[in-house]
Amino acid sequence: MISISLTVDEVIVWILVGLVAGALAGRVALGHDLGLLGDIVAGVLGAFLGGVLAEIFKIKISIANSLIISEIVVAFVGAILLLFVLRIFGFGRGK
Repeated sequence: MISISLTVDEVIVWILVGLVAGALAGRVALGHDLGLLGDIVAGVLGAFLGGVLAEIFKIKISIANSLIISEIVVAFVGAILLLFVLRIFGFGRGK
């Protein structure tokens, strides 16, 4: 049995990291943002994807000994990859 417990603080941090990473990734990958909800979704999914890929390839990122900045970078890279893959399949061509 898998037990996952998140505090409200952790969820808020995930949403904020997702918002920042998703907004930056949308600008870089698509040339425009995705709206508030789209940025959060892209960033949170990107954070998951980036975290999984970092674990698979044994990549450790530490920027100025700041966990939050390091997590934003991982989420940003993951969101960029996610948006590029979606763009290849024809998503994100609006605006």
